[in-house]
Amino acid sequence: MCNHLTIANNFNKYFLSIIDNIIDENIMNNENLTSETIDPLKYLHSTFIQPCMHIKLKHTTSKEIDEIIKLLKTKESHGYDEISTKILKVSAPFILSPLTYIGNKILSTGIFPGTLKFSEVKPLFKKSDMPNL
Repeated sequence: MCNHLTIANNFNKYFLSIIDNIIDENIMNNENLTSETIDPLKYLHSTFIQPCMHIKLKHTTSKEIDEIIKLLKTKESHGYDEISTKILKVSAPFILSPLTYIGNKILSTGIFPGTLKFSEVKPLFKKSDMPNL
């Protein structure tokens, strides 16, 4: 019989020992190491303060945004912003430029606005599953 906790602990010990060995080898090979390169959390924090500059995303165009809007199914339902796809399609000619600017700003900075991260999740009941209220 196997004990899952023992197996998990052995895996953890093994992988932690690999990290310790790598750090020890780096210390022996390079005497100019700082606390940031030895401590993995400090290293990650210092490395990822700014967005990855080597990733270059192609800016979008108003034409691409318009094509995406046209591909959306026309519905009356809406999300957190209370804008339905029907309203989006009707207003597309007037909002394409600001939408393109916002999309390109998100791509160039790597920062997604927090207010656009919300969503509404509502349960959809079948008639047989409806709760008695």
